[in-house]
Amino acid sequence: MLYISALVSIQRCEESRRFYDRKRAEGQRHTQAVLALARRRVNVLWALLRDRRCYQTMPPNASTT
Repeated sequence: MLYISALVSIQRCEESRRFYDRKRAEGQRHTQAVLALARRRVNVLWALLRDRRCYQTMPPNASTT
């Protein structure tokens, strides 16, 4: 499920595409880059659950806390 989510996000989300392209430029194969993106998405989901926040495309400004 997470792998397929990462595949779709490469096509539909510019930030995910940049991350994928960066991993490919680092020499990772397609599958490795997609798995790295899937792990990144899991980390974001975990942080949202942990902090009880809603997803925003731009991260909150740390200096305003």
